[in-house]
Amino acid sequence: MKKIKKIKEKINFKCQGSSNCCVSRNSYGYVYLDKNDTKKLSNYVKLSIKKFLKIYCDETDGFTHFKENNKNGKCQFLSKKKCTIYNARPTQCRTWPFWDENMNAKTWNEEISKFCPGIGKGKIYSAKKIKEIIKEDKDNENRMLKEIN
Repeated sequence: MKKIKKIKEKINFKCQGSSNCCVSRNSYGYVYLDKNDTKKLSNYVKLSIKKFLKIYCDETDGFTHFKENNKNGKCQFLSKKKCTIYNARPTQCRTWPFWDENMNAKTWNEEISKFCPGIGKGKIYSAKKIKEIIKEDKDNENRMLKEIN
């Protein structure tokens, strides 16, 4: 597998369905939701926003996130290694693995590429596309910060 030196490089990625990213690990855990994610997901599961939040979400420090019901850390929407809300999945899930904190060469090469079997496979993502995805994730993060203030 090709190691990256900086974000200016192209990266191959295709989800392999390992569901590794759907299981809490160390400092990674909560799937955070902004109001757009919450609305889209509640519509997808055919519940009011209020009911969706009550059944599937918790709040920590003002931030809405999926409940962690499973002792093994698996996402509550994971079934047989498949996401049951894939078509409506939150921004945080859609932008994986291209998160700003993952794009440090050391982090990418020593953690992310070993954790995610889709790295180095499939579609080529240009540096421009990767930066767009990172921006989408950052914009989502900024919306969430505004929502709690």
